[in-house]
Amino acid sequence: MQLRDYHWALRLPILGGQEKGLTLGIADLADGLVRGLESVSGGLLGPLFEPVVRLGVTGLSRAGKTVFITGLVANLLERGRMPQFKAQASGRIEAVYLQPQPDLTLPRFAYEDHLAALTGDDPRWPDSTRAISELRLSFRVRPAGFIGGLTGPRVVHVDIVDYPGEWLLDLGLLDKSYAEWSEATLDRIAKRGEAKEFMAVARAEDGSLRFEDARAQGLAARFTEYLVAARAAGWSDCTPGRFLLPGELAGSPVLTFAPLPKPTTTARGSLWREMERRYEGYKSRVVKPFFKDHFARVDRQIVLVDVLGAIHQGPQAVEDLRRTMVDVLGAFRPGRNGWLSGLLAGKKVEKILFAATKADHLHHSQHPALTGIMAAMLREAKGRADFAGAETEAMSLAGLRCTVEEVITRDGETLDAVRGRLLATGRQAVMYPGQLPSDPARLLSPAREGAEKWLDADYGLMGFAPARMILKPGEGPPHIRLDRAAEFLLGDRL
Repeated sequence: MQLRDYHWALRLPILGGQEKGLTLGIADLADGLVRGLESVSGGLLGPLFEPVVRLGVTGLSRAGKTVFITGLVANLLERGRMPQFKAQASGRIEAVYLQPQPDLTLPRFAYEDHLAALTGDDPRWPDSTRAISELRLSFRVRPAGFIGGLTGPRVVHVDIVDYPGEWLLDLGLLDKSYAEWSEATLDRIAKRGEAKEFMAVARAEDGSLRFEDARAQGLAARFTEYLVAARAAGWSDCTPGRFLLPGELAGSPVLTFAPLPKPTTTARGSLWREMERRYEGYKSRVVKPFFKDHFARVDRQIVLVDVLGAIHQGPQAVEDLRRTMVDVLGAFRPGRNGWLSGLLAGKKVEKILFAATKADHLHHSQHPALTGIMAAMLREAKGRADFAGAETEAMSLAGLRCTVEEVITRDGETLDAVRGRLLATGRQAVMYPGQLPSDPARLLSPAREGAEKWLDADYGLMGFAPARMILKPGEGPPHIRLDRAAEFLLGDRL
């Protein structure tokens, strides 16, 4: 049928019989084509007119992820404290507002509840999130330059995806067999006090013996107890992550395995072979779906790191943190795995920000040293992970500033300190945490060499509670460098 015949047929009167059926069939076809074109054009043009940026936010042990997200959202909604956020400084942002999240299967990040906890009459740190959640923040912004005068304002959506840092570390398991993971894990935790009980049980076990479910459950329980204690002690490499946050998987076989020394024989039906099967099941049933459904869709990523906590704990914790950062960066280079490369189809994370949190525990005079340590650890991690592709940056920040700066005198020496409300008692206290070295190698070198303590320094750390605050109209809660973090992660998209 010629195109002119097609249009003529649509104008035929409805008569009956074959003519009627032919006319209705062509009309249905035309209607379907129109709907299809509308759908395709919406799919193609939608991202151009209302683009979406998916920002992944995760944090290693005790990094303050919930506080960071709450502070960031509050200061993007009320931007009076965001001078380094260029779209705001240039006056191009007309409005920012919360919208319903697009993914109906994910919990919403409880922003309002967390903000109320931080800014109430008796401010407190909010409860940590224990699963993945999402929040959509929409910007109405005028494009810069000549184009802005022609097109007018547009809407840019930022979907903030919050997930536990342990889940990100789980991606490193995809490259390891059960034997490789067991050997590396047992070697890494052998000297840790938190692992003493589990190591005794694991070394006494014979993986060549016939599998018994009670033995597997006992081993998994001891290993989980170690992970819980390790996370409480501030160790960063607490994985598999679902052992700490099991949810509906609690008690299932995919969470009932543990690392074991490899026996001489691994016959079918042995404890070793069943542990191996469950480990592989964890990768295929838990880790891969997380990558496919969430991680593979992230455009920008921020990884929050408690560098000060690791320094306070000692050289071994700093070395653990450096190794963990290698694993984190390894998760962003999936090219070695064929199924990952096919799933991504060329998509990659464009920017990754590693942020040392709790900068408010230091006087601003020490912030460059903290940032330098974070940058040095990032450089080493990038080199050891053979990583390339995304733009990376290191920064020190605080999602909520809970201290004020003071200068104190001790033994005739003037020291830059901070003062805040103690978490344990609520009383005001002044803290001088020690002088961070301007050369990061003074910390990283003894950490790599296995030193048990710092030879020439003692780094203290206090737990502070949020300070009571009165916010002026148009101002978000006080922070340190959230504007610079927002500019790095989102500025080019606005």
